[in-house]
Amino acid sequence: MVALSRLAVAVLPLSLAIAGCSNNLSAAGLSAAGVDVPTVADAPAATQSAVTVPVRALPDFTVMVEKYGPAVVNVAVVEKAQPVSSGPQFAPHDPMSEFFRRFGGQIPRGAMPQQPSRGEGSGFIVSSDGYILTNAHVVNGAAQVTVKMTDRREYSAKVVGVDERTDVAVIKIDAKNLPTVRIGDPAKLKPGEWVIAIGSPFGFENSVTAGIVSATSRSMPGEGGYGSFIQTDVAVNPGNSGGPLFNLNGEVIGINSQIYSRTGGYMGLSFAIPIDIASNVREQLISYGKVTRSRIGVSIQDVNAQLADSFGLDRPRGALVGMVESDGPGEKAGIKAGDVILKVDGKEIETSAQVPSIVANTKPGKEIAIEVWRDGSLKRLAARPVELQEDGAKVAFNGKDAGDTQNKLGLAVRPLGADEKRQADTEGSLLVEDVTGPAAEAGVQPGDIILGVNGARVKSVKELRDATQKGSKVVALLIERENQQIFVPIQLS
Repeated sequence: MVALSRLAVAVLPLSLAIAGCSNNLSAAGLSAAGVDVPTVADAPAATQSAVTVPVRALPDFTVMVEKYGPAVVNVAVVEKAQPVSSGPQFAPHDPMSEFFRRFGGQIPRGAMPQQPSRGEGSGFIVSSDGYILTNAHVVNGAAQVTVKMTDRREYSAKVVGVDERTDVAVIKIDAKNLPTVRIGDPAKLKPGEWVIAIGSPFGFENSVTAGIVSATSRSMPGEGGYGSFIQTDVAVNPGNSGGPLFNLNGEVIGINSQIYSRTGGYMGLSFAIPIDIASNVREQLISYGKVTRSRIGVSIQDVNAQLADSFGLDRPRGALVGMVESDGPGEKAGIKAGDVILKVDGKEIETSAQVPSIVANTKPGKEIAIEVWRDGSLKRLAARPVELQEDGAKVAFNGKDAGDTQNKLGLAVRPLGADEKRQADTEGSLLVEDVTGPAAEAGVQPGDIILGVNGARVKSVKELRDATQKGSKVVALLIERENQQIFVPIQLS
């Protein structure tokens, strides 16, 4: 089974090292050193004209390892002891209690103290006075944290703050004039660039591994965080958690955090938290002891090929708005359901995962520019995000049997009663009672509330039927489900 794995490893000793630096050796230099280097002249005559890729040596990472390796540390953790059941529980006169008295000596007494567990991860020093970045899952719940330097010095560390949403933590040691890393700009990363990781995979201290950037702005299935990941093929394993990811300029551009694996070990898919997200979290944890995020009050989803076609986009891109919170920052800015967000704060939006990251890291009240695609043209808007307040409230629907109406979507729907609308607190008027055919294949479910078609609101069965009679091969149905609004593309037969 494929699973996303955090990278901290229990019991095994861990520590970190670093690497990275480019070396522009020429083909001539390699030849002089006795290395055979293919050239255009060596190629068959018929293919010489097609050989255009210049020959270059692989990067030499040794200089970067020597320079920045001392700023990478091992983070050893002793977790708080948790009670654990030592065996089954029985009532005083249970027949099984007599069994244990006769044959087992003593009746299990339930909760017994557990020996504190130990784990280790990685981290890196970001300020000379002892602030260190690592993963939240490395130090969260720790009773004791010890930082080990590459020169074998050890310090007791204090956990300054933990942010589980981004899996970033800040710890502090009492020391001065410490070596530090340089911080880079992950926005400049491109797929194919060389990067290196430093950590202690499976307890092998100060291990340096190299690879390339596979993708940027990668969203992870099932993740509820505020940010996207840098995907690489760098060999990262349990024990690399919290370690730095370097570019060839010797700058940290990410924190190694997760792997995608069938076995729990490296399989060529590694993920790092962009350092700009981590730096924002670090500054807030140090200054305020918590992380404040912003929101604009809209729900969004990715735009696939069918949705792009139904909304008239040139290709699948952007973030499709499903719900706009009443009187929220998005509504005040003029954002509407069916808008496709193409740019936020000057940044191009390719996937919906990019929007929460940009908005969340914007200071509440600060105006941000938002560019949307609506009715075949671009609209430029401005929103002022407000502070995010987490809540997980859900709405339960309580429909009753009533007459249904069939249409070519494969839906049986009926109008919501006044009481049902008040209970669900919805702007919709049509409840899905049964679903077959194209709608069922697209994922529409009984209990969904239909709000609109192709960005236009529908409030009656007639409006729904009319909206599907316009000759389009794809219909984008806006539905509400468990207090969330999403667009579902339906391919009509």
